[in-house]
Amino acid sequence: MKLVKESNREQETEKVSDKEAEDAFRKILAWMGEDPSREGLLETPKRVVKAFKEYFKGYKEDPNQILDKTFGDVEGYDDMVVQKNISVQSHCEHHMAPIIGKAHVAYIPKQRVVGLSKLARVVEVFSKRLQTQERLTMQIANTLMESLDAKGVAVTIDSTHQCMTMRGIKKEQASTVTNYYLGQFKEDLSYQNRYLRFISIAKD
Repeated sequence: MKLVKESNREQETEKVSDKEAEDAFRKILAWMGEDPSREGLLETPKRVVKAFKEYFKGYKEDPNQILDKTFGDVEGYDDMVVQKNISVQSHCEHHMAPIIGKAHVAYIPKQRVVGLSKLARVVEVFSKRLQTQERLTMQIANTLMESLDAKGVAVTIDSTHQCMTMRGIKKEQASTVTNYYLGQFKEDLSYQNRYLRFISIAKD
């Protein structure tokens, strides 16, 4: 059912052409008080559309496909795999302002492991969508847990939100930390504490 919704959303998105999006950005420039026809801004709508395709490319990618290929020849390894300091660049869904930070991800395999780059790619796919940090953290964790059939998953994101630092309350030093635990990480505090010790080293 989820795949049908994703497909429908992609079809709706494709109904808006690049030209229509560029025209919309020209209107926004005029709304700001700018002259969209002046030399320095003539190509700006086209550049913004190109940039937005990069910022939000996650809507066209399936994180489950990224995790399709796994490896079983790990000689029974069954302890946690932790990947620290995965860069996060996302945009908040409320103001479309950047979210910049780091993600730390861990999972406990049952019988198979996944290539290390795939963990970072899952973070990337969900980051390249309009987000709240809470939902982003949960989406990464739930996808890893389900696709890898893992014994447990832990995800931490530590980031700054420019909707807080550049506008509104303007607290430049404020950062937000979210954690989400599944399986053994949620049920066994010894795993959770070990994970937290591992990622605390990354912050020193």
